[in-house]
Amino acid sequence: MNDAPATLTFSDDQAAAWDALADLLEKAGIDIVDEALEPPDTEADGQVMAVLGKAGSGKTMLLAQLTKALTAAGVETVSGDYEGKRRKERRTLAILAPTNKAASVLRNRGVPATTIHRILYTPLYDPEYEKIAEWLEGSGDRPELEELTDAALDRAKAFYDSVKSIPGALAAAGLRGSDFIKGWKRREEPLDVGFIDESSMLDQRQFDDLKEIFQTLVLFGDPAQLAPVGQSGEMVFETLPKKQQLELHRIHRQADDNPILDLAHALADPDLGFEQFERMIEEASLRDERVVWAQRVESDLMARSPVLVWRNATRIRLIHAFRAAHDAPETELLPGEPLICDGLELPLKHRKRRIDLEARGLIKGAQCVYLGPGKRPGFSRLHVMGAEEPQVSAASIVKIEKEGEEEPFIPFAATMGAAFLHGAAVTIHKAQGSQWRDVQVFAPDLYAAARAGRNEAGLPLWKRLAYVAITRAEHRLLWVVRNRLARPGGPLRIDDLAGTPAPLTLQAQTEAD
Repeated sequence: MNDAPATLTFSDDQAAAWDALADLLEKAGIDIVDEALEPPDTEADGQVMAVLGKAGSGKTMLLAQLTKALTAAGVETVSGDYEGKRRKERRTLAILAPTNKAASVLRNRGVPATTIHRILYTPLYDPEYEKIAEWLEGSGDRPELEELTDAALDRAKAFYDSVKSIPGALAAAGLRGSDFIKGWKRREEPLDVGFIDESSMLDQRQFDDLKEIFQTLVLFGDPAQLAPVGQSGEMVFETLPKKQQLELHRIHRQADDNPILDLAHALADPDLGFEQFERMIEEASLRDERVVWAQRVESDLMARSPVLVWRNATRIRLIHAFRAAHDAPETELLPGEPLICDGLELPLKHRKRRIDLEARGLIKGAQCVYLGPGKRPGFSRLHVMGAEEPQVSAASIVKIEKEGEEEPFIPFAATMGAAFLHGAAVTIHKAQGSQWRDVQVFAPDLYAAARAGRNEAGLPLWKRLAYVAITRAEHRLLWVVRNRLARPGGPLRIDDLAGTPAPLTLQAQTEAD
């Protein structure tokens, strides 16, 4: 029953996975072969299946083709931007990733992905602007609004016809997110099909939340990556029965003679030691410019692509070396310095504000670039990497850790809001789900992991760390072998970041507000 798309040549394992998933969807009333839909069965039990494979095995290609087939069958993609009135016969699909950066990797490949949080929580639109959204979606008449001219509405329509984004269309009309989104609420309406990419990053609580929302869940994951901290090395898809795990073995991207993937997959050899692996990297660097045997860390790359390390002490030392190289003052940040969101420091009574910040992309692990101080004390203007509306201004607590000291130095802070750590270097655990064009891996840390002799889920920890770190590189891998930092070639910059600064104001309100 191989009814996979004729325009692509699937490997045998991809074709088998396609058939199994087509059967799964047919049981849910979605026939991607004959492009036919049945009304959802609200009484049916939920279904979960996982597509597993290492980097380059074709998981993303399979996800993209399944998305096209579901769209052709009449299934509507829910992006978290805006949802019109639910029709009884409507069938829905959401493609999700744990972080904005991971979602943006899929969007760059033409897959309309959003974050898990944007589906768990849905926006509440101002009723006036909801009329525009209904008109753009084709379920309402062209509105007449005093606030917007006909020319502004025409701009919104032209944008939406090109890019199916309600917030983007409203922005084209001259509106800001804070104009038309009045709050966020926990999703009450269920959805039909959920595709979850980078599912090795899912923790059990997220998995349980998703099972409550979706009747059919398909997890796409790499079993060779690192499990979430606190889950004893086990990933949620590994708890599924074997018959619900579809494995992809063929490495498709190897056909492009990719030396980075060759190195990543060489780590599967149980007899491979660290020194032997380093010799492979050095030899690959002599054959291919996409692999670099680097004598020092390139500080110019650190502002957009953090150095990947194992140990926190290494991370802190590299951050201070980066700041010193740029003559950054101890008491303030320079525009262009990279940050990592470390969560939200808000009391429970500010739940609505927490949801608002998280839904805008300021979730734990989000990568940001500091653009400058906000208009109010304690606020920062930020560019959230990978977010669909990246420029925000938020109440911020920026922490710069010091080696050997428990308490970090805080150059400035609001009383409460989004907390940030410096992002010039990050741990390999935190890098999961992200990709950068150029990736620097700090090899002395992996050597330390190898010497420690630690294992995770039956594999040497250094091999898991090396595999995750290497596969973050889209084009070039720099394997840094010395504890040195090259001087920057120029000052930090922000002019390469798209969008106008900070059109959204996200503030942590007090009860008095």
